[in-house]
Amino acid sequence: MTRSERTRELVHVLPKVYPDAHCELDFKTPLQLLIATILSAQCTDKRVNLVTPALFKRYRSAVAFATASPAELEKAIQSTGFFRNKARSIRAAGAAIEEQHGGKVPQTMAELHALPGVGRKTANVVLGNAFQKDEGIVVDTHVARLSLRLALTKQTDPEKIERELMKLVPQKAWTNWSHWLIWHGRRRCFARKPDCHNCELLRLCPSGPKFIRAGEARPLV
Repeated sequence: MTRSERTRELVHVLPKVYPDAHCELDFKTPLQLLIATILSAQCTDKRVNLVTPALFKRYRSAVAFATASPAELEKAIQSTGFFRNKARSIRAAGAAIEEQHGGKVPQTMAELHALPGVGRKTANVVLGNAFQKDEGIVVDTHVARLSLRLALTKQTDPEKIERELMKLVPQKAWTNWSHWLIWHGRRRCFARKPDCHNCELLRLCPSGPKFIRAGEARPLV
């Protein structure tokens, strides 16, 4: 089976396996999603979702984040890790949004990517989930791992993986593709001891049989 054939099958199967797949960061506005995504670096979505309710109640606009006390903002997000760097990025991004975009989160890749602390991954999350724009594919640790295991790429650099996936996956499915793979990575295709025996994608996965033969998959129970 070629990469293109496997991708077509996956695009057909994955929405049946995960019909409710969505971004698991809690947000109500594009700004909230941007901030939550910055906080999610090297942190779980669950942890971020514990922090953001109080954070978003206190800081309600780009200018509020821009003018936040560094010490108070750092304390509010400390449990997400790397809080000093994240606080600097959030304050700088808030200032740029206020000064350059009238306080509204921009809706293009170029403008989002130009914001302090915002890379392609964060920009793709915001574009796809806050603005319903399929301009790229989010490549996080789950998408990268599954793309390799499913033999859709041999690359390890996220941007190179994204470029290869964009050639394989129909553009209208780019945002959902990330959701599907992230959900599968969190629920079935774990980094250690993937649940290959119960995997809905086993027939499409070149790695699954290898993990099973090598005893590296979760035991069948």
